[in-house]
Amino acid sequence: MTLTGTLLIGARDVTAGTHFLAVNPATGEQMEPAFACATQADVDAACRLAQQAFDPYRALSFADRAAFLEKIALCLIEDTDAIVARAGLETALPEGRLKGEMGRTVGQLRLFATLVRQGEWSEPRIDPAMPQRTPMPRADLRQRHIGVGPVAVFGASNFPLAFSVAGGDTVSALAAGCPVVCRAHPA
Repeated sequence: MTLTGTLLIGARDVTAGTHFLAVNPATGEQMEPAFACATQADVDAACRLAQQAFDPYRALSFADRAAFLEKIALCLIEDTDAIVARAGLETALPEGRLKGEMGRTVGQLRLFATLVRQGEWSEPRIDPAMPQRTPMPRADLRQRHIGVGPVAVFGASNFPLAFSVAGGDTVSALAAGCPVVCRAHPA
């Protein structure tokens, strides 16, 4: 895993005008790389791209959405050691706590992948038409739960993994078919 400090907006790395450095709370040492801060134009671009992605992403099959969540979980597993090491430097939280939190994060992704694949969460209901009903016939009525648009997620400082960029809020939004714009906590 290589940290670049860039913003990921769409498929491109963005280096905005201002930057900040993470600080090791145990030593007070500033750590590279410098992380870019989003400008208003960056936020607008991310939101615009999320809106453009909404219809195609929500239209993905449940199987494809589940596979996407599982791929994120696999990527996290592959980089667990590096992520836990860096999170430890940035938070001074013990390795055991961070590994547990990584397990929870991966578990959330896998759980939501299973739920999405099953499709029961959408609670589809069909009330059949009643053409003979009086005084007026009734048309067939259909209902299901669907994502309604892009979601903004603000990461927490007290759980740097399970409630952050790949945490439960992001995972549940992606599972529902909603693109996500994340703002990681600078702490």
